[in-house]
Amino acid sequence: MNYNQRIRARLVYAVILVISIILIISLYTTQIVKGSSYLAKANKQYIRPTTSLFDRGTIFFSTKDSTRAAAAAVGSGYLVFMNPSQITNPSQTYEAISQYIDVEKNDFIARATRKGDLYEELAHRIPEQTASTIKALTLTGIGVMKESWRTYPGGSIVAHELGIIGENSTSGTIVGRYGLESYYQDVLARSGVGSSVNVFAQLFSGVKDIVFGGSSVSGDIVTTIEPTTQKYFEKILSQTSDKWKPEEIGGIVMDPKSGEIIAMSSFPSFDPNDTSSVKDAKVFSNPLVEHVYEMGSIMKPLTMAMALDTGVETASSTYNDTGTLTLNTKKISNYDGKARGVISMQEILSQSLNVGAATIAMNVEHKLGTGTMFKYFDSFGLGQKSGIDQPNEATGIISNLKTGRDIEIATAAYGQGIAVSPVEMIRALAVLANGGFVVTPHLVKGIDRSDGTVETIEPTKTGPVLKQRTIDEVTSMLVKVVDEKIAIAHPDIHFENFSVAAKTGTAQIADHANGGYYSDRYLHSFFGYFPAHNPKFIVFFYQIYPKGAQYASDTLTAPFSEMTKFLIDYYDITPDR
Repeated sequence: MNYNQRIRARLVYAVILVISIILIISLYTTQIVKGSSYLAKANKQYIRPTTSLFDRGTIFFSTKDSTRAAAAAVGSGYLVFMNPSQITNPSQTYEAISQYIDVEKNDFIARATRKGDLYEELAHRIPEQTASTIKALTLTGIGVMKESWRTYPGGSIVAHELGIIGENSTSGTIVGRYGLESYYQDVLARSGVGSSVNVFAQLFSGVKDIVFGGSSVSGDIVTTIEPTTQKYFEKILSQTSDKWKPEEIGGIVMDPKSGEIIAMSSFPSFDPNDTSSVKDAKVFSNPLVEHVYEMGSIMKPLTMAMALDTGVETASSTYNDTGTLTLNTKKISNYDGKARGVISMQEILSQSLNVGAATIAMNVEHKLGTGTMFKYFDSFGLGQKSGIDQPNEATGIISNLKTGRDIEIATAAYGQGIAVSPVEMIRALAVLANGGFVVTPHLVKGIDRSDGTVETIEPTKTGPVLKQRTIDEVTSMLVKVVDEKIAIAHPDIHFENFSVAAKTGTAQIADHANGGYYSDRYLHSFFGYFPAHNPKFIVFFYQIYPKGAQYASDTLTAPFSEMTKFLIDYYDITPDR
């Protein structure tokens, strides 16, 4: 082959390559970019639409016996449809079909007589036996075909954490919306199956994986949620909500050592099987993860831990409680405004004294330097995302601890002026229950990949951020809070054979419209862990603006006691005293 022939051959190859590239781009545009719109047009031209059966990975609950129960799966049944152009006697067809599906007569007649209409859906999720019966009628213009859908067997159980699915407006594909459905979208998603499997879509998807590094192998996810515990927890939340009528209520049950969340829920909630009645999409968001609040006096044990850990205070230290303090022209006071005189560190927690918490926090800040409190609270994980496997996690707000102003330090010491999410709060409090480590709260403990491999989610933790002596002292103080203070008014919280460390919190709610705080609206919180010196669980409750009681001890002690008793019995926890 001479030089000219080689040039011509190369030109021919170049032309072929360019044409091939153009064809590939054209096919990609037709099949992928505009595939949804072309499919819609095609569906209008035929009696039976071009569909593929929905498929998606399963989400499992984990029972205490290590078995599994489906939390989100794929249901299957049949769709009944009609071709109005083929129906010659709408009334007669209606009489025949209405025996087997629920369809309103006037609506059926109106749709059956639409000129030029080739496809109308009459009923979804019909059982196989009913579908077979309808098919056997051989009604002209009436057809059935198989369909599948996402189903949540537990109904509204753990709805916020599971999330929902919905259509991506850009691609037309079904994707996870909220919760685990969204967070683990890449794992749960499946390629389309059925009559409309797109060969070129599959081809280009593979090319994309090769060029851009690919994606994780799909699979099923196994959660840490224990279904019986979750149901009981939600029952308690529901009963508490019915009694106190809060704007919002929620809580978390967690293993403080691993960060595994055993139960987690908030109300108002929804049923992911049918969201048609939801009027405000905000209900789909998870407030335990996505919202931040001023938590009140459950922050005091962390303030006490900081003071003891630095050595600025000891468990035997005393201070003169004056009942009120004026700092930077702002006045703070105990909940009743009364002075206690010279009292011990224990009484700061037992009587939940704001002045006491403020005093020891300022002592730390003044003796060790501005930013010491921020350093400790930051080390507890406050002001940071917890890393929980949920989308849209909020970040707590504690930056005002860097200002060095006494009023900022004082109010933060008793949980006002700083705001954190519930999941952020329970992670920080777990430091007192697990030897001083900051764990990562999580809802998924394993992924069963489609290729047969199993991925275990290993617990992650940092620390310790507190000395063991500090933890032991604060825990002993919290046990006394229960035994010698809370149990006086609420005997049910005292367990003869179990030590329980706990603390209540009552926080004023900020009035964002007028500034300052409401005088009659409160956020109630309650946390505790048990057995106190080797905890199996840490439990957290909160509710916003409950009606009929000012203090959290009145509204949340009973729910905490009931949940504690359930966990002790259900998990057969060994007594510790």
